[in-house]
Amino acid sequence: MPTIRPAHRDDLPAITEIYNEAGVGTTASYAIEPVTLADRVAWFERLNAADFPILVLAEGDQILGFASYGTFRALAGYNHTVEHSVYIRPGHRAAGGGRMLVNALIDYARGRGIHAMVGVIDADNEASIAFHERLGFQVSGRLPEVGRKFGRWLSIVFVTLVFEGPHLD
Repeated sequence: MPTIRPAHRDDLPAITEIYNEAGVGTTASYAIEPVTLADRVAWFERLNAADFPILVLAEGDQILGFASYGTFRALAGYNHTVEHSVYIRPGHRAAGGGRMLVNALIDYARGRGIHAMVGVIDADNEASIAFHERLGFQVSGRLPEVGRKFGRWLSIVFVTLVFEGPHLD
C-alpha cells in the first residue's frame, strides 16, 4: 500500500523522471525543456529552506508521485497564499495517489497558517480541474492563450482553496 512521506535527496532522480514525463512531456506544466537532477536539487533546497513541503507517494522503494507547494507571488502581501503542484507516475494515475498527496498538502498548509492554495491548470485538462473541484477547490479564473507549447497557444484555469481561520493583520 502506498504511503506519503517527506521527500529525501535520494528521491530526486525519481522526482526528476516523473516531472520530465508529466510536466515537460504534457501540458501539466508549461516547461519546455527537461529539468536536470541539478535543477531538482536546487528546487529541493530552495523549498526546504523556505519550510515548504515536498511530499512523495512511495510504495516500497518506488516513488509513484510527488507534490509540493511554494511561493504564489514574490510580494509580501501574498505570503499566506501558495501555489501547489502534483505529479503522478504513468500507470498510477487515477488510483487515489493524487488525492492522498493533495490532501496531505492541504493538512500541511492548514498547520502553517496558509490562507489559500492556488493551482494553475491547463484549461483543456478537464480531469485535473474536476479532480481539484472534488477536493474543494473552486475555479476562480481563466487566462486565455497565455502559454505556448507544442506549437499552439494554451489557456490556464486558476483553482483556489481558501481555508477558514483567523484573520491576520
